[in-house]
Amino acid sequence: MIKTITVTNHLNESVVLDLKSPEQSGFFVRGVEGLGPAKATINTTESLSLDGSVYNSARVGERNIVFNLGFLEKPTIEETRRESYKFFPLKRQVVIDIETDIRTYRTFGYVESNEPNIFSKQEACLISVICPNSYFYSLDYTVINFSNLVSMFQFPFSNESLTEKLIIFGNISGETQNNIIYQGDSNPGFIMYVHVTGLVEDLVIYNLTTGEEMSISSDILVALTGEGLHSGDEIVISTVKGDKSVILIRDGEFINILNTLGEDSDWFSLERGDNIFYYAVSSGPSNLQFRIEYQTIYEGI
Repeated sequence: MIKTITVTNHLNESVVLDLKSPEQSGFFVRGVEGLGPAKATINTTESLSLDGSVYNSARVGERNIVFNLGFLEKPTIEETRRESYKFFPLKRQVVIDIETDIRTYRTFGYVESNEPNIFSKQEACLISVICPNSYFYSLDYTVINFSNLVSMFQFPFSNESLTEKLIIFGNISGETQNNIIYQGDSNPGFIMYVHVTGLVEDLVIYNLTTGEEMSISSDILVALTGEGLHSGDEIVISTVKGDKSVILIRDGEFINILNTLGEDSDWFSLERGDNIFYYAVSSGPSNLQFRIEYQTIYEGI
């Protein structure tokens, strides 16, 4: 069940449409269309010798969300109507957060129209928002670390030396493999962060579930930047559709190292269920800290 719908305009001004307490915003939600899965377009080709047609491809189109909002006196109907122009400005982008009993969904869109029925006894408006990206996203990123902090400090304790550091509070335990259990409806890309704490050569990342792999060549990296991976470097790999990149962060400088990818490298995405990832290097396996961050994608509310 939907509890609230929060709309944020391009000036970061928000209105909360509470379905149970409409007097707080001045708007009561009479209905919202376009919250289910968007319509897919199936492309086929007819054959002269076969019945029916042959499947070619499929794509999901844009989403059209239509709000049917009634006006309450806050303090007057006219001022509430003017508020609808403020929070749903034509041509501008708005952020739509929909809170249900189990989670909050987010999408982005552009206001196509705002049509009030000013001369009606019960004033209301129909607001159309076009969302080029047809999916809903989780608000937060899920973070999967491939290293864990192991506690080492215990009571009672004693330090038997005044010069040596004998007490260890914790150790970072590096793991080269982890399983991401994805619960979304669609297959998202994600962001991989590789933090380097020492000399490392020839990084290869595997998706053991699908058999895909992505590799970074040390030889090409040296030719491109003058040196290989060393302590303090960080590689940020984005496999998100429309925003794919491989960036090296070194001494505060962002360097595009997309050319270091192997020719047969795959751009990973998450499948529903288990996704087992593993990384390996030709030297310095203990000199890496690895994590993956992703947003969960939903086809509809």
